[in-house]
Amino acid sequence: MRIPRLLWFVPLLALALFFAAPAQAADFSFTTSDGVRLHLIEAGPPRAPIIVFVPGWAMPAWIFQAQIAAFSRTYHVVALDPRGQGDSDIPAEGYTPARRGQDIGDLIAALGNRPVLLVAWSLGVLDSLAYVQQAGDARLAGLVLIDNSVGEDPPPKPSGLPLRRGPRLEREVQMRRFVQGMFRSAPGEAYLARLTDTALHTPPDVAARLAGYGMPRSYWRDAVYSVRKPVLYVVRPRFAGQAANLAARHPAAETALFAEAGHALFVDEPARFNGLLDDFINRRVVW
Repeated sequence: MRIPRLLWFVPLLALALFFAAPAQAADFSFTTSDGVRLHLIEAGPPRAPIIVFVPGWAMPAWIFQAQIAAFSRTYHVVALDPRGQGDSDIPAEGYTPARRGQDIGDLIAALGNRPVLLVAWSLGVLDSLAYVQQAGDARLAGLVLIDNSVGEDPPPKPSGLPLRRGPRLEREVQMRRFVQGMFRSAPGEAYLARLTDTALHTPPDVAARLAGYGMPRSYWRDAVYSVRKPVLYVVRPRFAGQAANLAARHPAAETALFAEAGHALFVDEPARFNGLLDDFINRRVVW
């Protein structure tokens, strides 16, 4: 009996739609080598190449939601809530570059023996460079650093963070202003309220310690120049000078400038950022 063409087409169409649909993100956690539970968002095929996202000061893993949705179609995506942030534990200690870098190392080890593309933003840039200082780049397929200093010249001007330890209402006002200031394009009141509330999970004393790493700029510079794997440095004009010097002096580095975006540039311009990251992966990253 001859099967009508439509009966062949329907299951093939369903299969195509299945593979085209973004993978459902799920919440997981793992325990670091010093016994702290860290929360993760994971999505994508389990055996696919791994991308790890690390957020900035007081920020949660879900701020990368546009990247999780886009890249989990092809990759196994993991977004981390660092200690003291988001839905992770808030231990009494461990808010140093060395320990937070070790947390990233513990996560990479927990993901198995495959190399990972490490994508870090803001304070996550420093945490990731601290990881490199301790462990080298052997487990990395590449490194993407978003809008923070990497210790190159010229030094950036200090930026204010909401560190006041007064009443919660006063902290809420201060944190809301800080969160609003991260965006050039308003992401909506509900989004800002949720992000502000999540950022307030980080206690004031923890926030202050995270804002004052106090390492010499040469520490970060030595770390980024030790990376032999492909490096992508994505910045706003504030770090344009550092980006130019890094591109000129680092044989494995390339840079990109987001002139019209806020600090959370991957939220302000998700299509451009995702396209840039996808192009970098396809051209440079060897899994």
